Amino acid sequence: MNFLSHLYLAGNSEGLIIGNYIADSVKGSQFNNFSKEIQQGILLHRKIDTFTDSHPMVEQSKQRLREKYKKYAGVIVDIYYDHYLAINWNQYSNQELESFVTAIYAIINSYHSLLPEKSVLFTRYMLEHNILVGYSKLEGIERVLKGMARRTSFESNMENAIQDLKEHFDLFENEFKIFFPELQNFVSNEIQNSIR
Repeated sequence: MNFLSHLYLAGNSEGLIIGNYIADSVKGSQFNNFSKEIQQGILLHRKIDTFTDSHPMVEQSKQRLREKYKKYAGVIVDIYYDHYLAINWNQYSNQELESFVTAIYAIINSYHSLLPEKSVLFTRYMLEHNILVGYSKLEGIERVLKGMARRTSFESNMENAIQDLKEHFDLFENEFKIFFPELQNFVSNEIQNSIR
């Protein structure tokens, strides 16, 4: 899953939100530099990724892209799924997307001094382009895909993946709608079990 999904799934706990947000930027022993709750958020992020990567609906989505985008198929599906969460937001939350995102930006800013450098750089970009709200529009998804393509070590062609989203829009959306409630249940159980 990508940023919007991770932040949404973290619930109301600031520690879980921040841990989920910075998880990809935390390597090795850096994990110990954070409070227990942020550490739990990092672990939750990793468990979400493991659950997602092994889910048959996600695999079906990736399979549709794998021939063209190889190892980047999973990254693209994560971005697509954030789009489906954003455009169906009212089915998953009583709070408007813009209000949720404003609150998330405020939380991230309040923890600015704790963020790893990579997260600081992304935060600047995210705020400048309002990426989380941008996931609700195809132009926003296209911007994210182009940005990812610029940052890959190898030629990924991710900038072209907006066409695949348009071409197979309903198929990807159906897979997301089967998968996401199962992910929500998984995360809810993990949080209740204190992410052991």
